[in-house]
Amino acid sequence: MDKFEAIVVDDEPSVCEAVKAILELEGIEVTTFLDSTAAFDEIKKTSYDLIISDLKMPYMTGLELYDAIREAGVETAFIIITAFGTISSAVDAVKKGVYDYIPKPFTPDEVRIPVRRALEKRRLERENLALRSQVETRYSFLSIIGNSPEIRETFRVMRHAASSESNVLVTGESGTGKELVARAIHSNSVRVRRRFVTVNCGAIPDGLIESELFGHTKGSFTGAIADKRGLVEEADKGTLFLDEIGELSAPLQVKLLRVLQEGEFTRIGETQTRKVSVRVVAATNKDLKKAIVDKTFREDLYYRLNVIPIELPPLRKRQEDIPLLVNHFIEKHKGKAAEKKIAGIAKEAMQALLNYHFPGNVRELENSIEYAIAFTAGPLIQKDDLPRYILEDKKLDQEARKIPIMPLKDAKGQFEKGLIIAALVESGGNISEAARLLNVHRQNLQQKIRLLGIDLGSISPVR
Repeated sequence: MDKFEAIVVDDEPSVCEAVKAILELEGIEVTTFLDSTAAFDEIKKTSYDLIISDLKMPYMTGLELYDAIREAGVETAFIIITAFGTISSAVDAVKKGVYDYIPKPFTPDEVRIPVRRALEKRRLERENLALRSQVETRYSFLSIIGNSPEIRETFRVMRHAASSESNVLVTGESGTGKELVARAIHSNSVRVRRRFVTVNCGAIPDGLIESELFGHTKGSFTGAIADKRGLVEEADKGTLFLDEIGELSAPLQVKLLRVLQEGEFTRIGETQTRKVSVRVVAATNKDLKKAIVDKTFREDLYYRLNVIPIELPPLRKRQEDIPLLVNHFIEKHKGKAAEKKIAGIAKEAMQALLNYHFPGNVRELENSIEYAIAFTAGPLIQKDDLPRYILEDKKLDQEARKIPIMPLKDAKGQFEKGLIIAALVESGGNISEAARLLNVHRQNLQQKIRLLGIDLGSISPVR
């Protein structure tokens, strides 16, 4: 149950005591003051959830106290007590930001009801602050795990990006953490109190993405039953994260370019230009320079987005970060199997992870640890708890090491020669039958036999 603390300020002791008695029945801790200046001194030193103050007081009126508190940057709910003759002044105070007013004389309910509403609002504000703190911690630079030279360079560029308002282009393979980087930049920027809006340009159907991005007016197309704000508009004053930017169609690239150049756009079905201020962080696993050459991505849009480039290294290029990431993911997910009391990972299991190449990068590593936590008996994750494909990949790697390295052309020739000899052996040296087994024309097979120098006289049939 939430505990709340309140201050009651009134130059009449009887009013202070009456309000205090009502609030204490609600489980609220109450401190009373007869002097508003003394109350203000206390409020500056200690955090309170609620201030209830008389409007008319010597030295400092209730409204002056409210203004002083607000100017001092103190966050609290504020309720005015006012006599019947000054109700209009109390209404004006509410318009200025005071939460509510209590008429004097008052009944217990006339105190309880606005107080309950004010404290419910305060409780929600507390929850919001707690959630915001969790989000900011989750998406701080500390959420990017690693100590390799590659990731330290990424941190350096991210810090510069966060202190700037310039657009950012994050590139890297799938699973390297592009959205995590984008959120960390937003959470450490001046736009942190505004929205972070995510758009996956490759996941929204072509027929819907323009409406999703830029909005539409009622009746602008079949199914447009009401006006709709687009995600660009939702991100106003905040950050717009455009994932898979390389999938954006040519017409939408033009509209996005206008947003970046002019800070304006139009909804589908209207001619009115709307202004917007967004900071764009885009991400892709495509080679956009190649896309420019192929005429599938606009060069001018590329340079508008690529003001601050951040290239995320694949996990195989920062293997020294794997133990740090493994321990982080164990801490993150072990609560899902708390009864196993998972304390870490065995050396053999860690070595198996270090031997694996992780084509799915950090995301695949996290999934592997979550899988292992589900299957381990604890307290240490063992090698056999890991997904089978990670262990099999090591066996394939060992087999690959037995194959001598040679030019691909030579390897292809050796393979063809061996395959033809096997077919000739199977057919007892009969070229027509060998050609049938290999599904090639007889003349083509004869030509290959000559080119590869296969001695038909040395072919022994299968017995």
